[in-house]
Amino acid sequence: MGAPPRRVFDVIVQFVNGSKTMKRAFALVLVAAAASASCSDEAPLTETPMERMMSEIQMDARRTASYTGIDRIGDAVVGAMHATLREEFVLPRNRSLAYANHPLPIGHGQTISQPFIVAIMTEVLNVEPHHKVLEIGTGSGYQAAVLSHLAAEVYTIEIVPELAETATKRLQRLGYDNIFVRTGDGWYGWPDHAPFDGVIITAVSDEIPPALVDQLTDDGRLVMPLGDDDGFQELVVYSKRTGIATPLFPVRFVPLTGDH
Repeated sequence: MGAPPRRVFDVIVQFVNGSKTMKRAFALVLVAAAASASCSDEAPLTETPMERMMSEIQMDARRTASYTGIDRIGDAVVGAMHATLREEFVLPRNRSLAYANHPLPIGHGQTISQPFIVAIMTEVLNVEPHHKVLEIGTGSGYQAAVLSHLAAEVYTIEIVPELAETATKRLQRLGYDNIFVRTGDGWYGWPDHAPFDGVIITAVSDEIPPALVDQLTDDGRLVMPLGDDDGFQELVVYSKRTGIATPLFPVRFVPLTGDH
């Protein structure tokens, strides 16, 4: 049972030395407040962890709508996230936190992104069923898995060999047959499979990698965090057609590593 609202405790201070009638009245107020709190606590318990996560994502979308122009994550992305079991992509010790709306460590100094960030980056990429998408920074494979429910093919590059190997095995075990993983420096992209309709970069850089722009289709989009490793960062969406990078809102990502 949830604790009574704070205003009830304010009433305790005011009436604790009052008459018996007032005390009886207070007791009824306390019982009613406790019952109300209990009822309000029960409603969220009917949600699954996945549903609760998606509700929080939609709330975040509304809060950031003045920056993004998006007040709701669309049905296609919602469906893709529902189809992707996040507990499969976190460390065993963090499985109980898999549907919390915040990033989690996955080892080797890397993280699995906050679910809202995964959702909004996927949403602004405007992925269509015939699209081919390139991801830089495979991590645990979660973002690639979400994208795979929307795109025809997903190519993803991870610079940490251990993460690339683990992600490859995980995605194969879970039956993702339209995701292709390789170890390498994502700064240079994957020219053998270019052009790509969308590029998503899950690590921050102070510039948009020129090779990745070159590997976009004419109408392609690129979404990434842009800024300093230890300073200001913001999520941007780049359009190949216009050559414009549109800022969305401040974020915090691990740095894009490599020999560039």
